[in-house]
Amino acid sequence: MDYIDVSAWEGARAPQGRRPERQEAGKRMAGKRMAGKRAAARRARRRRRFWARIRFSCLVLLAGLLLGMVLWRLLLFSAGHPEQEDAQALRRQTEMSMVLQEEAGRPEIVEDFLTPNPYSRPGERLPEVKNIFVHYTANPGTTAEQNRSYFENLGITGETSASAHFVIGFDGTIIQCIPLNEIGYAVKSRNYDSISIECCYQSEDGSFTRATYDSLIELTAWLLKKYGLSPGDVLRHYDEGGKKCPLYFVEHEGAWEAFRQDLADYMDSKG
Repeated sequence: MDYIDVSAWEGARAPQGRRPERQEAGKRMAGKRMAGKRAAARRARRRRRFWARIRFSCLVLLAGLLLGMVLWRLLLFSAGHPEQEDAQALRRQTEMSMVLQEEAGRPEIVEDFLTPNPYSRPGERLPEVKNIFVHYTANPGTTAEQNRSYFENLGITGETSASAHFVIGFDGTIIQCIPLNEIGYAVKSRNYDSISIECCYQSEDGSFTRATYDSLIELTAWLLKKYGLSPGDVLRHYDEGGKKCPLYFVEHEGAWEAFRQDLADYMDSKG
């Protein structure tokens, strides 16, 4: 029977008995490293949160400052310029009052403007108004619409240059042919500083019907008030160049003076 020497084998196994201790030490070292990493991560997160709070606080502070500056400027403007707001409100009220006053005295007018053309509506600006001229159509029995059509057709025929801002029919109808900020071709030497009114008639002597006469009074009074003029600023075509127009008022001087007196009385009654 052979004997086995186990002493060498036991000696070889002896070091293996210390492996668990080294493994435990390794685990402890790994745990410490892991704990250190976790602690470092927590510190990094805290730093990021801290700086994020700092940035947010700065943004809030900046926004508050900007808002405060805007409100401060608004308060200064509203407190420092009340006179401007009052002046603007007063100007608006004055303009509205002037419009209402103008419309209150305005007679009924049919606006039927001529087509722009070189012979009756050149479209040139009327720079000022110094006088109101009264005319007659020199064509008895024709209506306001027919005389307006005559002016319109001049743009086609080109036979002459003629027009007026207004035509009053023998029924009292008032037709406006040209805007008040444009010239008409009515009084050759005064087209750029006057407004002209043509009147229809039926009688051979050129006298106006009562309806025409009344509309002429109302329209002329409104224009005089609009431009700050007086009855003395109303002229016959005859007064500028000697043409017998309007015929009845040229041949009957007393009738012309009576008309201007009636005009003054009408304006006085309207205030």
